[in-house]
Amino acid sequence: QVQLVESGGGLVQAGGSLRLSCAASGRAFSKFAMVWFRQAPGKGREFVGTISWSGAAYYADSVKGRFTISRDKSQNTVDLEMNNLKPEDTAVYYCASRAFGAGDYYTEDDMDFWGKGTLVTVSS
Repeated sequence: QVQLVESGGGLVQAGGSLRLSCAASGRAFSKFAMVWFRQAPGKGREFVGTISWSGAAYYADSVKGRFTISRDKSQNTVDLEMNNLKPEDTAVYYCASRAFGAGDYYTEDDMDFWGKGTLVTVSS
């Protein structure tokens, strides 16, 4: 079992930055791909980006160049650095994990464990 807890959400103006963190507890964190999803009001959950157990990171086109994912295996954390935020980035952000994942894209059904999410609101 893996427990994931997101933090760092809040209200920010357009053009600003925010850093989300996901703390993982449980077994074998280093062997999991960590994935960020988001769900805007009235919309489905969408893939934001992922970092594999080897450290390779991939992003959705909508956030590429603005968002960066990093992980600290010693701390069992994965961060999502978000820059140049836009109102359309407003959503609940979730982290999720997949054992031995090495892909560049995931859907909700691919994931093993989920956090409860943290709300990011970007004002215009």
